[in-house]
Amino acid sequence: MTKAINSRQKGARGEREWRDRLIAHGYEARRGQQYCGSPDSPDVISSLPFHFEVKRVEKLNIQKATEQSEDECGENMPVVAHRKDRGQWLVTMPEWVFFKLIEMPPVKQT
Repeated sequence: MTKAINSRQKGARGEREWRDRLIAHGYEARRGQQYCGSPDSPDVISSLPFHFEVKRVEKLNIQKATEQSEDECGENMPVVAHRKDRGQWLVTMPEWVFFKLIEMPPVKQT
């Protein structure tokens, strides 16, 4: 039971950290799931056109996390933001999202 609670707390910390990274770069962001109460809401909701699945684990099944983000993304582009303890944030996306991004004009920051 304690391990599950610690895992949830670590996940929530990761979501807050990613939200704060987005805010630090000038984007509006808030945690998603606890706010909406829907199991398929993104971990972090932002002003960007992404569905963020946030993972803060030592051993990540990136394929499974990416599939989860794709299954839940709706109209947004699926992205997994992830990091290990003492590691840097990494962003993983499907190939089609990458190519869509490099074809898009830059996003204006407010």
